[in-house]
Amino acid sequence: MACGTGLNFPLIEEIIGPTGRIIGVDLTDAMLAHARDRIETNGWSNVRLVQSEAAAFDFPAEVDAILSTYALTQVPKCAEVIAHGAAALSGGGRCVVLDVKVPGHTPGWLAQLGTAVVRPFAAIDDWIVRRPWEAIRAAMQEELADVSWTELLFGTAFLAAGARAPGTDGV
Repeated sequence: MACGTGLNFPLIEEIIGPTGRIIGVDLTDAMLAHARDRIETNGWSNVRLVQSEAAAFDFPAEVDAILSTYALTQVPKCAEVIAHGAAALSGGGRCVVLDVKVPGHTPGWLAQLGTAVVRPFAAIDDWIVRRPWEAIRAAMQEELADVSWTELLFGTAFLAAGARAPGTDGV
């Protein structure tokens, strides 16, 4: 989900091999063009790219895994994406999100400094108020089993993972 340039594709390809299938979803033409170049350069025939908003993407049934790295917190309806993805997972299928967040116990002066540095490059104020990492965590806990949540880099990032209960049918 939000595959960007396809930087994760080589690692996924190592695991799934040529008989597996990757569907890379991204909103932007530029990111998909880079991903397409990566696919052609590596000669992968098992990767399909889809241009779509994350919340509007219609997940195929019985997906084995969903991965999102450093993108889902930018999606306003990120909890909806988790819910749709979880419903499409096969029994035992996993959903993993690696993304950024605001540290929970940041001294005020440090939070203000970080916000000032990032503000010229991103709509950070609305993002902080929206607190998408909390929505992602809550949606994963509601929709998936065995959810783990690990904070990284002094609380500025998180790795969340969960699975669809084995024996449950996908969409």
